[in-house]
Amino acid sequence: MARKDNKGRNLKTGEYQRPDGRYEYRYKDEITGKRNSIYAADLASLREMEKKINKDMDDLLITDASVKKLTVNTLFERYMATKNIKERTKKNYIRMWDYRIRNTLGNIRVVDFKTSHVRTFFSALSDEGLAHSTIKGLYGLLNPSFELAVEDGIIRKNPVTGTLGDYGAPAKEKEALTLEQQEKLLKFVEQSNVYKPHLPMMQVMFGACLRMSETIGLTWSDVDMKNREIHVGGQLVYYEGDEGYCFHDSVTKTDAGIRDIPMTQMVYDAFRKQRELNLMLGLQSNVDIGGRSGFIFNTKHGRPIMPAGVNSFLKNIVNAYNKKESKLAEEEKREPELMPPISSHGRVIIRTS
Repeated sequence: MARKDNKGRNLKTGEYQRPDGRYEYRYKDEITGKRNSIYAADLASLREMEKKINKDMDDLLITDASVKKLTVNTLFERYMATKNIKERTKKNYIRMWDYRIRNTLGNIRVVDFKTSHVRTFFSALSDEGLAHSTIKGLYGLLNPSFELAVEDGIIRKNPVTGTLGDYGAPAKEKEALTLEQQEKLLKFVEQSNVYKPHLPMMQVMFGACLRMSETIGLTWSDVDMKNREIHVGGQLVYYEGDEGYCFHDSVTKTDAGIRDIPMTQMVYDAFRKQRELNLMLGLQSNVDIGGRSGFIFNTKHGRPIMPAGVNSFLKNIVNAYNKKESKLAEEEKREPELMPPISSHGRVIIRTS
């Protein structure tokens, strides 16, 4: 005999009316096997909820109540657990997420997340002046996270896919210093009592087209002075690890990064000068990083130079060059030919303005 509610209406399988008059529907999630219950104040509302649950199960979606509480933050953590990537890269992803997403989109439930959420988010970032490349990086974290939710049967459709558009400011084209600018800068450094100790490192970076991380990571065993070749097989990267911020030995950015570079005469002479400079100043490398030692370019404490340190002395050199050039131009009654601000990026010294 069919069960009835207090109004005499027949109740379907799984439907119950509680002593307080509220209605309950009990069911088992077909994917997880867990038993769940939903509640409503009236029978009509309960049956609307039943329809949605049955449709979700027909579409092979998980209807378990705990999954419905899953937030975007937790989804991202699940996604990161599936990634087999370098620890440095993972930390960078997490840092980016924590800074921009964790306290904005991160607390929204995955099942409640809409395309409008991400579009509004990207639009706000554009208004802040963020570059398109930065927004693209955030898209690259959100989109695969929600793709995982689709694959796991939590949602039907990925609400992030296709939302990147042209949000954000276009990337500024990076310009390398011209050959003439390089020559002028190196000549200035060579003639400077203050900055001359940096000359060999700059000549190696300019002449061999090495990334900053590759230059910092060079050891004397990588330099074949007899055959005039540089063997590039690794790099030093500085990031936060289990022991805080420190240098880590790393493979090159791509397989093509493992290479032998012939030395120009300038680069060959630069290594000779650096060896002499190290001996004269007692700049002896005294650290072992990832099994590698004997680093060529070191601080006075025997540790490799930090990337920030390289960009710092490049900035100071340009400022000193421009100060001298401005004074000379004034004496010669001409317009000064100033050096643009620069930094080390990729395999070139680039202009930053």
